[in-house]
Amino acid sequence: MKRHGGLWPLVTGWPNLEEAARRAALGKRSRPDVAAFLLERETHLAALRRELLEGRYQPAGYRTFVIHEPKPRQISAAPFRDRVVHHALTQVLEPIFERRFSGASYACRVGKGTHAALAAARGAARSYPYVLKCDVRKYFASIDHAILVAELQRVIRCGQTVELARRIVEGSNEQETVAWYFPGDSLFTPAERRRGLPLGNQTSQFFANVYLNRFDHFVQREIRPGAYLRYVDDFLLFASTQNELKDAHGRIGEFLGDFRLRLHEGKSRIYRVRDGVTFLGWRIFPDRMRLVRQNVVRFRRRLAELLAGYAAGTTTREEVEQSVRAWIGHAQQGDTWRLREQIFADNPLVGPPRLVISSENFRAAAPPVKPSRASAFDVKGKGKRIKGI
Repeated sequence: MKRHGGLWPLVTGWPNLEEAARRAALGKRSRPDVAAFLLERETHLAALRRELLEGRYQPAGYRTFVIHEPKPRQISAAPFRDRVVHHALTQVLEPIFERRFSGASYACRVGKGTHAALAAARGAARSYPYVLKCDVRKYFASIDHAILVAELQRVIRCGQTVELARRIVEGSNEQETVAWYFPGDSLFTPAERRRGLPLGNQTSQFFANVYLNRFDHFVQREIRPGAYLRYVDDFLLFASTQNELKDAHGRIGEFLGDFRLRLHEGKSRIYRVRDGVTFLGWRIFPDRMRLVRQNVVRFRRRLAELLAGYAAGTTTREEVEQSVRAWIGHAQQGDTWRLREQIFADNPLVGPPRLVISSENFRAAAPPVKPSRASAFDVKGKGKRIKGI
């Protein structure tokens, strides 16, 4: 494998830092810390560049908060100047690793994303009768710092660039406790090894793909299922027989153990595709794809909040329409025409001045697909588990 050196001048170059500041500020220019940095951008960037070149740069602390949808998670927000450094590093490293990433990895990559992953899963569901759905347990909290840095060094031989990455990784704030033992561990090993990356960091998304890149290639080259795709720590393997997937399940567990990761046994199962498999908030069948019930419940709740805010004058028409359009763009990836008609027939957007998003507006935005006889969305949400795993 070719290793890349001489990257430090690119990382610390003025054009790279200016572009990093621009990207880090997207959608956040009105925030006080961002506005203060941009007000004297050249001065702040020059100081930051000196710290990097002299080896004095150290990440600052994180501001943390908890979100509860779709499940409780701790989000960590780095100071703006650190986010500039995160972008400066990944702008140089991502193109190098992108050539090595598997095409089966869909998260946080240009030209990929949620909708591309769903399209690939839907195509595979039409071709194979069985699917193994897996989930890595507490993935971000389990990422081992030493293993991650070693994976970076397999590709990058620029010591200063690797050292910057190491400082960012080691500067991660305390994450959820993960105290699992693996073969060869002593009693104190879990306490001695640093683990965990903060959710919310731009670098964490990139590092998460680096950490599982060898796993992607192992599945495709060694296990060789009929189809395979991964989105962060959720992945699907499709095959013609159950036995193929039972064998794959055991081999996957062993491989991930070398990276100090564990499968979530309660969420790693073999399904008949005809019974449906849940992936990225959708229930996927060979002939249709439905939003899971909780996704619909969340949007109905969000729509009610938007309507109340608009009626009270605290939410603008543009904010309502932007949120609705975003959900429509997501929902129309599957067979949800009847569901969308129902939601917007029951919830006209009204307020002073009157604002209506009706079924007629809806049809103009999203041409209908041929409705099936099934219900608007799957309410069971589980399907049937195949015995023996």
